Amino acid sequence: MDASKGKGDQGMQNPGGQMDRPVSFHFLESMLPKAVKRRVHALKRLQVQCANIEAKFYEEVHELERKYAALYQPLFDKRRDVVTGTVEPTDEECEWHSDREEEEELAEEVKEKAAIEDAKKEEATPEEDPKGIPEFWLTIFKSVDMLSDMLQEHDEPILKHLKDIQVKFSEPGQPMSFTLEFHFEPNGYFNNAVLTKVYKMKSEPDASDPFSFEGPEIIDCEGCQIDWHKGKDVTVKTIKKKQKHKGRGTVRTVTKQVPNDSFFNFFNPVKALPDGEMDEDSEFTLATDFEIGHFFRERIVPRAVLYFTGEALEDDESFEEEELEEGDEEEQDEEADDDDDEGDFDPKA
Repeated sequence: MDASKGKGDQGMQNPGGQMDRPVSFHFLESMLPKAVKRRVHALKRLQVQCANIEAKFYEEVHELERKYAALYQPLFDKRRDVVTGTVEPTDEECEWHSDREEEEELAEEVKEKAAIEDAKKEEATPEEDPKGIPEFWLTIFKSVDMLSDMLQEHDEPILKHLKDIQVKFSEPGQPMSFTLEFHFEPNGYFNNAVLTKVYKMKSEPDASDPFSFEGPEIIDCEGCQIDWHKGKDVTVKTIKKKQKHKGRGTVRTVTKQVPNDSFFNFFNPVKALPDGEMDEDSEFTLATDFEIGHFFRERIVPRAVLYFTGEALEDDESFEEEELEEGDEEEQDEEADDDDDEGDFDPKA
């Protein structure tokens, strides 16, 4: 059960198949005898009460997530310390037995050859002992399609300074939300030690459409102000334009700043309007933003090392392939049904 789906998930569904459902339902209801219709209305009132109880359930799930987040945090802190090189894990902590048969059955001659090659490399170059796990988070960003699509070449030197990403849940009694915290070591690009992105949520049925409630949804997000060093803001670029004076015919060069593609635009999101009226591009951008925030919270932060090694990517790809195969089977079944229909067609009829 997903207790934290984003509004973007709903926004990206295809509503085409539902356009005529309200009409058909209203028509069906209108055809019922008055006494039966009256009882159906009673059932609808019960359904609204169920939705309200479900909303309370998800509120408690959120509290449970917050409780367990506190238990996870010491482990995530240790992960950060190992990544940044603040702490060197013990030999016991580094023990790991791979369960991959191909690695266990590696031929001895291949191992020996690898050892010889390593020895040659060590002789050719001085031994290096990098601190922590270099470019840990940058490697994850570059490996995950959803994040690499946002990443620009000029972002990479900055993200090399990213030392941790944390998820913080809203406190009891506060409106439901979660905050992504991006912790940076001191760098030559901005003064912020932490960049934040807050995702606001709600878990209550809409009074005008209570039956659409399916759990908490992200309804808005807020970024933060980045205190860029002079000339280091990668979210803008400087361009020069020539302007010609209409009367005198003289030409002058004007310098202006325009928006630039960058991952760091993530901290300056499109805002959801109170009346809900947005153009299609803004709606898509906002839905994508919600999806990315959800992905950071549910996948990237809890399973960071597996995205670094690529193992989580294999799991994600396997899941996508299974979904695709199921879809293909449905399409094949539909085609088979069409073929059956065609076989029953009598051109003489």
